[in-house]
Amino acid sequence: MPKLGLGNYSGMQPMKNTYLPFVIICSFLLGAFTLHFSEKLSRSDAHTAAKVMGLEFTDAEIDTLLPDLREALEDYQRNRELAIPNGLSPAITFNPLPAGMHIPTDQMPIRWSLPKPVQLPDNRDELAFYTIGELGYLLRSKKLTSVELTRFFLQRLKKYDQQLHFMITLTEDLALRQAQRADSLFAEGVILSPLQGIPYGAKDLLAKKGYKTTWGAMPFKDQVIDMDATVITKLEAAGAVLCAKLTLGALAWGDVWYGEMTRNPWKPATGSSGSSAGSASAVAAGCLPFAIGTETLGSIVSPSTVCGTTGLRPTFGQVSRHGAMALSWTMDKIGPICRSVEDCAMVYDAIRGADGLDNSLMPAAFNYDAQLDVKKLRVGYVKDHFYRQYGFHENDSVSLVALREMGIELVPIELPPLPDITFILSAEAAAAFDDLTRSGKDDLMVRQVKNAWPNVFRAARFIPAVEYIQANRLRTQLMAEMADVFKKVDVYVAPSWNSSSLTITNLTGHPAVVVPNGFRDGTPTSITFTGQLFGEAKVAAVAKAFQDATDFHQKHPVL
Repeated sequence: MPKLGLGNYSGMQPMKNTYLPFVIICSFLLGAFTLHFSEKLSRSDAHTAAKVMGLEFTDAEIDTLLPDLREALEDYQRNRELAIPNGLSPAITFNPLPAGMHIPTDQMPIRWSLPKPVQLPDNRDELAFYTIGELGYLLRSKKLTSVELTRFFLQRLKKYDQQLHFMITLTEDLALRQAQRADSLFAEGVILSPLQGIPYGAKDLLAKKGYKTTWGAMPFKDQVIDMDATVITKLEAAGAVLCAKLTLGALAWGDVWYGEMTRNPWKPATGSSGSSAGSASAVAAGCLPFAIGTETLGSIVSPSTVCGTTGLRPTFGQVSRHGAMALSWTMDKIGPICRSVEDCAMVYDAIRGADGLDNSLMPAAFNYDAQLDVKKLRVGYVKDHFYRQYGFHENDSVSLVALREMGIELVPIELPPLPDITFILSAEAAAAFDDLTRSGKDDLMVRQVKNAWPNVFRAARFIPAVEYIQANRLRTQLMAEMADVFKKVDVYVAPSWNSSSLTITNLTGHPAVVVPNGFRDGTPTSITFTGQLFGEAKVAAVAKAFQDATDFHQKHPVL
């Protein structure tokens, strides 16, 4: 199961939707990763490099190209002496739009669910599992102050982090200042957004000025980035209260970081998956109403699944990644992990939109309507994926029955075949952490097994630049094939894990909402709704309707 954090045929325009890594992974370097640049490449070196690539050249051909290889090595060495920080993005930007598609930009008023009267519970611990909407009602009606609510969640963070290890930095002083500001605005009758006064946590690959941003990795455990990530800035403008920087698998992979493994509140002997490990664990444990996660290839879907939270992975290019650790410039996406779909919609509305700093952003409307009649939408399901035998099969089958009982006519669809192109992520990640590999500091990473970043970064140096570009050309075709799928449906449902949909849509940039749909062996299971590009409003509406008809998202672990 992929657990990577922070993951279209439009005619012959392959370069439009690709980019070259800064340190170009040249095929001619394949046999020379540890070369001393004072040594000249030999004919034998070039033959070996060609063999690694599955190519063969004659001695005469090698003799002709050797001067070019030697000159290229000198170029690479000069480039490596230049400062290329992780946050510097490539000059060529990924664009998920297939040919002929237009982005919907006509913004209409958002229609949230009508607020229902909420009372303070006799047992205040029950506040731990209230939704953003419910907590917001209590704050706006003056039944509770943001300072009181913030202190409540700060205490839970301190208490349960000892068991679950979901927190890297508690931002207590900042949180109380932000809560006091929210209360002052409430007193003045000023409402900035539905998130005003609501505590939250941020995955610790998002920078916050004055605090460490460790990326969950030992080589960066004392790193301080002197800026605020755009997502943090937007949430502050919305009046939300940052209480903690939360764990992530080191450099956005898994649930293992330089501290103890982050735990699943439902079964603390096990991990919470990753890489948004702390975000899902803290929300599931009732230690925060919502948290920010990221996804490159499953890092919102996977921890949300095992922890029983609800996650929204937006369309690529809808949430700024400025101030966030870069792993894959063409696949990284930032989104919320919450208790309910509408909570996710509220957070998404606050963090989306241009900032003038992330050149991948594309303006699009978010016309969410909680009262939308989803029976009028075209909802598909990936028929052959559901009929396989897999771990979540029983719960997923019941979910399909529930959707049909809601009056939704499920249209069978097929997804295009997935080409072998996920090494795009490996190439980009190796470029993002080029300095780490060449410095040897990758030896400080906790996980040193074959299936971990240090080895992946090293192996990625052997990916030829030509093959990287060819993979992106196949990606362009895959995007076009997915555009054909969405000519038939507005939204489709697929298994969260036992389906190619997760990998395909992280490569093509489509939005998805993952919701809990039952339990297996004591831990939650989930099902995933996927929408058209920029179709967050419709996919959220369908997922919300499913949650309204079920109660899995209302079940919570006992700690």
